[in-house]
Amino acid sequence: MSKGFSGVDFENKMAGHGNRFIVRSALVLSIIAVLLVFMIVLTVLSSNHLMNIEATQVSNVPSNILPSYSTCSFESFDKQTTLSGWFFKCDDPITTIIVVHNSGSNRLPFGVNMIDMIEMWLANDYNVFMFDLRNSGDSEGDITGYGYLEWNDVLGAIAQVKSISVTTDVVLYGIGTGTTACIMAYDTLPAADMTESELSDYPQDVLDLGFDQSYIKGMIFDSPAKNSDDYISPAVRQNEFLGSLTAGLVPYAIRVSTGISEPVNLAAEISRLPVPVCIIYGGHDTYIGAEKISQIVDERNRLNSSITVSQMIPGAGYLESFKVGKETYMDTILRYLQTYFIKG
Repeated sequence: MSKGFSGVDFENKMAGHGNRFIVRSALVLSIIAVLLVFMIVLTVLSSNHLMNIEATQVSNVPSNILPSYSTCSFESFDKQTTLSGWFFKCDDPITTIIVVHNSGSNRLPFGVNMIDMIEMWLANDYNVFMFDLRNSGDSEGDITGYGYLEWNDVLGAIAQVKSISVTTDVVLYGIGTGTTACIMAYDTLPAADMTESELSDYPQDVLDLGFDQSYIKGMIFDSPAKNSDDYISPAVRQNEFLGSLTAGLVPYAIRVSTGISEPVNLAAEISRLPVPVCIIYGGHDTYIGAEKISQIVDERNRLNSSITVSQMIPGAGYLESFKVGKETYMDTILRYLQTYFIKG
C-alpha cells in the first residue's frame, strides 16, 4: 500500500512541476512577445518621425547678393515629386556642378555663405545647379528617405541640367546623405560600354533618360559614410526614445518603407568609382566617425590615387568642415576641379 501511495504522490508532484513549467514558459514567452511588440512599435514610431521631418526653408537671401540665376521646376525621376532649383551659368562653362544636400537641409546647405562658393565656381567657368530634394525647401514631397528615395531626385536634376545646360557632363557634389543619393543614382544608370543585349535588362524609363554613367564625370563628397545606414543610426541614438535599442532597426524600417532591401556599401562604391573623386571631412566628426572616413580615403587612394583628392579639416565635426575651415574647403574643391576639369 505504501509503495502504491508513494507512486501516486510522485506522479502528482511531477504533474505539478510540469504545470508550473508550462506556466513559467508561457509567462516568459508572453513577456518576450510583449517586448517584441514594444520594439516593433518603437521602431515604427521612430522611423516615421525621422522620415516626416519638417522641410527646412531656403534662407531669405537678398537678390542683389546672389549671382544671376534662373529658377527651375522639374520632375523627379519617379515622376511623383516636383522639385525646385536654381541654375547659375557662365559664358563658356567647363562642366556643371550639381549640389545634393544633406537630409534636413536645402539647396543652400551652408546658408548664405554658400554664395562665396557659387561665385568661385562661376569665376572659374563652372556652371552650378542647386536644388531642394523632396520634402526640403521649396520642393514637394512629404517624407525624407535619407538618400533611399532622393536618388530619384538626383536623376531628375541631371536630366534637367542636360536639357538646359550647354555642358556635356556633370560633377555631383554630395553632402552627408547626399552621398547615398549620388551613389545610388550613379548605380541606377548603365555603364557607357554596355551592349544592346545588356541594355535590354534596364528599365525603359532609365534608358529614356538619354544618358549613362559616363555623363557623370566626377564626384565630390562631404562626410561620406562607410554604409548608407550609418547616416540614420546616429540620429536614432541621439534623438529618439530608447534610440540605443532601435538604432540598428530603424534604418531597416526606413529602407523597407522606401522599397530598398539592402544598405549601400558606400565605402566600396566610392573606392572603386572610375571618375575623379574629392573627399572632405571633419577631423572631429563623431557622428559618422572621422577614423571611418579616413579608412575610405585610404582605400580610395590605394585603388585610385591618381584621380583622388582628399582633405581633413582639423577641429570640424560632422558637416562642419565648410564652417570651420572655409578657405581650405573651397581651395580643396577648386584644386580638384582645376586638376581634372579644365578647358580642352
